[in-house]
Amino acid sequence: MNAKEIIRNGEGDNYNYSQDHCFIKLSSRHTNGELSFVEDTLKPGFYLARHHHKIMTEVFYILEGEVELIFDDETIVAKPGDTITVPPNVWHAARCTNGGKMLTIFKNGQFDLYLEKLSQMSDDDFADAELMKKVSAEFDIYEG
Repeated sequence: MNAKEIIRNGEGDNYNYSQDHCFIKLSSRHTNGELSFVEDTLKPGFYLARHHHKIMTEVFYILEGEVELIFDDETIVAKPGDTITVPPNVWHAARCTNGGKMLTIFKNGQFDLYLEKLSQMSDDDFADAELMKKVSAEFDIYEG
């Protein structure tokens, strides 16, 4: 990255999936894989299955709505202005019943590149459980 990069509201690499709509606000390509920011508009009924990361730390900053972060030992209802940090090796899931918006910061992770890879995959690829497990592991995402 040169001296600066400005990404305006509604801009950034754009991935519109069935459950959420993501804009990459800082790509890990610009930080040697150390950091990325994703603005994530969660559609009503959003659910992210239980998973963990071996290396990556996630920081969720809630902008709109309520997001449930489900851990093995508790569930936290996060509201606008709340920040939840999930270190490596902590199992978690997320649910947003009515829709919402958050900024997710990925430390030591390339989640933006994971979203890019998913955008290039076919329905048949998504139906292949072993392939999906391999792709997820490539980006430090382990479901269970």
